[in-house]
Amino acid sequence: MKTDEQLERDVEAELNWDPSINDSGIIVSAKDGVVTLGGHVPFYADKVFAEKAAKNVAGVRGVANDIEVKPSMAHQRPDSAIAESAVSALKASVAVPANDIKVVVRDAWITLEGNVSFKYQKSAAESAVRTLWGVKGVTNSITITPSVSATDIRSKIHRAYQRHAAVDANKVNIDVSGSTVTLSGEVHSWHEKDDAENAAWAAPGVKVVHNHLSVVTL
Repeated sequence: MKTDEQLERDVEAELNWDPSINDSGIIVSAKDGVVTLGGHVPFYADKVFAEKAAKNVAGVRGVANDIEVKPSMAHQRPDSAIAESAVSALKASVAVPANDIKVVVRDAWITLEGNVSFKYQKSAAESAVRTLWGVKGVTNSITITPSVSATDIRSKIHRAYQRHAAVDANKVNIDVSGSTVTLSGEVHSWHEKDDAENAAWAAPGVKVVHNHLSVVTL
């Protein structure tokens, strides 16, 4: 088990190793396996990527992201300009139903609202706007609206498992309540567990997935 000092060094090394992150203003601390990221960065994307990098470090049990986004004077823009860029970015993404999403910008913070049918559309919308100039943060309030019945959801997921070589459909139990899917049963690897969850998320109308699959190695 790593000490907190080792975790701090490893997270700092991971941040420094990733060329996509401007880590010059980031401060790393650790206590009982929980890493806190502080300091400041010029872009919101740096804050997001820094958190992702910290989570990738072995031994990290949790991450508190307290990084402040401070765009330089050259990168600051009025809310109206950020909103226009956000709308254009959503329209430019083939994965986003832009007409179903509303953009609200206040003090350089973007809030996304609206309804989509799939989780990947919600995630794609956030990805499309978080790298824009001047953005200090993004709140993704897009909801996933069910468009099929619970029976349809269960059937679609089961058929997806039958198509996936990595998932044994006969060993995965699928319980659907409204738009919430609960997976239980046994799989043989973490990859199989993740693949089963991803397939569940891909079903139309799914808003929540509880993955209770147990990994049982042979």
